[in-house]
Amino acid sequence: MKKIAAIFAAVMMLCMAVPANAQFKIGKLAGAAAKGVKAMTITDAQMAAYVKESVDWMDTHNKVSDPDSPYTQRLNKLTEGINDVDGIPLNFKVYEVIDVNAFACPDGSVRVFSSLMDIMDDDELMGIIGHEIGHVAKRHSKNAFKHELLTGALKDVIASTSNTAAALTESQLGALGSSLAGAKFSQKQENEADDCGYDFLVANGRNPWGMVKAFEKFLDMEGGSSEKASYVSKMFSSHPETKARIKHMSERCTKDGFQRP
Repeated sequence: MKKIAAIFAAVMMLCMAVPANAQFKIGKLAGAAAKGVKAMTITDAQMAAYVKESVDWMDTHNKVSDPDSPYTQRLNKLTEGINDVDGIPLNFKVYEVIDVNAFACPDGSVRVFSSLMDIMDDDELMGIIGHEIGHVAKRHSKNAFKHELLTGALKDVIASTSNTAAALTESQLGALGSSLAGAKFSQKQENEADDCGYDFLVANGRNPWGMVKAFEKFLDMEGGSSEKASYVSKMFSSHPETKARIKHMSERCTKDGFQRP
C-alpha cells in the first residue's frame, strides 16, 4: 500500500505541491480561536455558495476516481437510480485515499473513500451511504455547517457580508472542507440518521441489514489501528451505544421481514 503523508495544517499543505495520491485534504485554519461568538445571520443562498465552493475545493485537492476506475464503476452500480433525498439532488464520487471515511454534504454531495470501500461488501457500503444520506435528509449536515460558518474562523467574514458569499482564500476553503468531512453529531442525531438511512435504503430497494453489518464491523474495529479509526471514532463514542444501535437496527430489519445476507 502506498504511504500517504498526513497533512492537516492548511499552511503546510498550501506550501507543497499536491501529489496525485495525497491523503485526503481537509485543511485547518490556524488560530481559529474565539469560537462561540456568533455572527449576525447567513442566508440560504450564502450557505449554498459556501458549500459548493467547499465541495469543489475538496474535489480538486483529492484524487477523485476516474470514470472507468473499478471504484467508480462499483459505486455507480450500487447507487444507480438513487438521485435525490427529500428533493435534494444527490451526486456520488470516490476519493482514492487511505482514510476510512465517507460523508455527505448539505447539497447532496456524497463522498466515499476508497479505503472504506476496500473493507466493506456492497450491502455494508450501502448501509454506510444510507446513514450519511440520513444526516442530509434530517438537515444535520446543514445545521452543522451553518454553525461552523457562524461561530468558526469565518464568522467575521460572514458578518461583514450581506446577501452574497464572500470571496474565500484557499485556507478558508480548506477549513470549511474540514467542517463538512469531519462534522461531529450527537448520539441522538446519529440515531436519527440510522433510522432515516434505514427508511431511505428500504425506499430504494436496498437491504437495510447492510447497515447492521457495517456497524458490527466497525464495532470490531474500535480501538484498532489509527489508519482505520477516523470514521469509527466519528460515528461511535462508546461500545454500549454502538451495541444499542446495532440492536435497534437489527430489530427493525427482523420486524420488517428482511433476510440477513
